[in-house]
Amino acid sequence: MKALPVEPSAAPVAIGSRLRAARQAQRLTIEHVADATGLTKGFLSRVERDLTSPSVASLVTLCQVLSIAVGDLFAVPETHLCRRDEGPKISLGGEGIVERLLTARSERRLQILSATIEPRGSGESELYAVDCDVDVLHVISGRLTLRMTNSSYDLHAGDTLSFPGREPHTWVNETDEPVEALWILVPAASGSGG
Repeated sequence: MKALPVEPSAAPVAIGSRLRAARQAQRLTIEHVADATGLTKGFLSRVERDLTSPSVASLVTLCQVLSIAVGDLFAVPETHLCRRDEGPKISLGGEGIVERLLTARSERRLQILSATIEPRGSGESELYAVDCDVDVLHVISGRLTLRMTNSSYDLHAGDTLSFPGREPHTWVNETDEPVEALWILVPAASGSGG
């Protein structure tokens, strides 16, 4: 079978911002990188602004100094788009709540859940904990009460509460109005949430 020829794209390859981000992440100045690579500061500045392209040899040297793989500069970032009300419904317990997963199921660094809580909706009757390091509750609209072992927080629209994920808690909408909220779990919890 004959391979189909592929026409090269005329679009410029923009790697400058990734090189700049790698340099800044290591708290290096352009001058430091220039000294380490033997390239001029002006040339490096133009490369970072995608005004010029480095030779392969210069690029390899630059990547070695910045401790990044050349291929990482050209990798397409993995993205996940979740449109409003399109996240898969999940059920993590409680009554009068619709929860949706807004991040990809495969995302392990964090997990974001949207929650629509009916008037008088509530979490588990017993306090429960989530298997994550940090649990963040952000109330978009309405009012929600979060209860912990020794404290209780009355959260209004715009309020955000962060607490250790393994801290036992539960929640309740004690009002006659629905609540819209986000739960952010870091890292992603395995099989539980909010």
